[in-house]
Amino acid sequence: MIYNVKGTLTYADPNFAVVECGGVGFKCFVSMTTLRQLPSVGKEVNLFTYMAVREDAIDLFGFFELGEMEAFKLLITVSGVGPKAAMAILSVLPPDRLSIAVSSGDVRSIQQANGVGKKTAERVVLELKDKMAGIGGSTASAAVSSIQSVASSSNASEAVEVLVSLGFERSDAATVIGAMDKSLSVDDMIREGLKKLSSQL
Repeated sequence: MIYNVKGTLTYADPNFAVVECGGVGFKCFVSMTTLRQLPSVGKEVNLFTYMAVREDAIDLFGFFELGEMEAFKLLITVSGVGPKAAMAILSVLPPDRLSIAVSSGDVRSIQQANGVGKKTAERVVLELKDKMAGIGGSTASAAVSSIQSVASSSNASEAVEVLVSLGFERSDAATVIGAMDKSLSVDDMIREGLKKLSSQL
């Protein structure tokens, strides 16, 4: 198993990057999240890697950050999610956002990934809900804790549903409402939630 490749970035496009190490160019499929973090061609780069071996191909998937590789490895354990689908999900949801989306049951955000339908997105939420802790760093962990507190408050849960019906993503609504004082009325939560979510647009 190749754990990482470190060398000169010789090529990069929205599908893959090539890292040359000791005269050998390694083609690594990358997500848009990793692509945005790559240095310019000709600079040194280090990518964490996952090798997928099939009967007809051996593919190398590259990640700029270790957390993204860990999220990828979790995603491919979900039935119906292969490496390409996992990369599509990570292209629209970096690890911290994925962790929040899974914890809040935000199927709609996961569905935004190319080729990922509602049923697959629902399986991702169902199968990874208890496994995403620690993925995405301290900011995501704090947001997940806030989201989990929503379930213990009927006012908070109701406020989240209203915000979702107004077109906001469930993960965003749950994160904002989860951080509020649970003694607030539903109307106050919605009012404050609208202010905070609108300021993020």
